Amino acid sequence: MQAIIAMLRGVNVGPHNRISMQELRTLCGSLQLQNAQTYVQSGNVVFTSNERNLSALAKRIEDAFERTFGFRARVILRSAAEMQTVIAKNPFAKRKEIDPRKLLVTFLSEELSPEARKQLEEAKAGPEEIRAQARELYVYFPNGMGRSKLPAVMDRVLRKTGTARNWNSVTKLLEMAEGIQSQGTQRIGGKKL
Repeated sequence: MQAIIAMLRGVNVGPHNRISMQELRTLCGSLQLQNAQTYVQSGNVVFTSNERNLSALAKRIEDAFERTFGFRARVILRSAAEMQTVIAKNPFAKRKEIDPRKLLVTFLSEELSPEARKQLEEAKAGPEEIRAQARELYVYFPNGMGRSKLPAVMDRVLRKTGTARNWNSVTKLLEMAEGIQSQGTQRIGGKKL
């Protein structure tokens, strides 16, 4: 079994599309996703599964989510090994002045073209910095994201589904995935068998 990290887009942001993390863990259990654990209220869940086709699994989760909660949330999946690579490739890792709360990784559902990567890295909307990989964008918002004009520029170029997490969340999700992958106890929906 491999540990998989699911990041849901647009869940519990503002007054709409609200769900409890217990309900999310229960949904995972109903899909036979084991050892489900959630992190913060923004739709992060880590679980183990024998499923190797992550695209098919993401669609299965999205469909079940829509049936259960009445709205569709896009689901971006990364295996623990893929998340290790995301962390290892952090282009800002050697810069001591980087505040991890202001470094966001946008996880994309599809690969970016080389042209889109170049456009994003050349985009200027303020002091922000973008480094583009095939399926992730690393964006540093030195003044915070709240007033930045860069997200609107990114949306025009991207045209792909993605969801962002700050660096603290990225590292915590990997820590959780490594923890459940190494534990031998089987769980379904967050409960010990």
